[in-house]
Amino acid sequence: MKLYRSFDEITTKPVRPFVTIGNFDGVHLGHQILFSEVVSKAYRHRGTSVAITFDPHPLQVVRPEIGIKLISTSAQKAELIQMADIDILIVLPFTQELAATTADTFVDKLLEKVGITELVVGYDYAFGKGRQGDISFLKGKGAGEGFNVSVVKAYHVDDMLVSSSKIRELVNEGRMRDVRRLLGRYYQIRGEVKVGKQRGGSLIGFPTANLRIAPEDLCPRHGVYVTQVCYEGKCYGGVLNIGRNPTFADNDPNYGVSAETHIFDFDQDIYGKPIKVNLLRFLRDEQKFSGPEELSKQIAEDIDKAKQVLTDAKKEVLLSCEDRFNH
Repeated sequence: MKLYRSFDEITTKPVRPFVTIGNFDGVHLGHQILFSEVVSKAYRHRGTSVAITFDPHPLQVVRPEIGIKLISTSAQKAELIQMADIDILIVLPFTQELAATTADTFVDKLLEKVGITELVVGYDYAFGKGRQGDISFLKGKGAGEGFNVSVVKAYHVDDMLVSSSKIRELVNEGRMRDVRRLLGRYYQIRGEVKVGKQRGGSLIGFPTANLRIAPEDLCPRHGVYVTQVCYEGKCYGGVLNIGRNPTFADNDPNYGVSAETHIFDFDQDIYGKPIKVNLLRFLRDEQKFSGPEELSKQIAEDIDKAKQVLTDAKKEVLLSCEDRFNH
């Protein structure tokens, strides 16, 4: 996949471009249908599949007071789009200037730099100043400029609309099995292992790998989760606590939220190393214990439950470990 970070980086128009545009936060099943449609059409017509997205998320620029939390980082989003077999990804810097650009001007620029054989968009897509670039506008523009517009219908899993908003809601509630159904994969947090308070091994008896949850990241419901930890191409079971460590009075709002994972059957020095942690199941809420001994006893119970979950879902977990999304 070729990656461009502005229209100006494109020096040669792609051959018969089939294009989709969106924020694609999370690259959920609905987004994957868009990509599949674009890739399939490009293949049948010997053309080029093109995805256009934005960084940062437009709402972080036009509505910063909302404090939108992102399902996937920019890097993870690019990885997932590449896995969808898109030929070209264009990541446009979203600025106040771009926010003020009319839909008509934006499409003209797109036609000039990329071209459009067919534009594939979601059922509710709109862009440009005042969200003028809705489906009706695009179809009219396409009729005048000679490109087709295809609209992909809303996609539901049972009674749930597959959308980034719904996934954020489910993550906030700790409903990881439902999140997986809408994403098509486990919800994942990732980052470099940080040096924490180093109480896990010496004081409690369960060493942990610590990740810091940044304020702009979508943080799951605080509590304990069954996890699958991916490190250097291998996967391990684990239990994860997300929160502020109330047992040790780390619940100061200024302290920040941490994700501490005890990895099963693992004994390596991974400080400063990147890991990926898939969240499989929510076990319990975070709670304050009387001290290290009571906490250690509860963690042992959590581990027993987690190992049972991992055993019951052995085939599912194995497939996930082999899944290219996790490597």
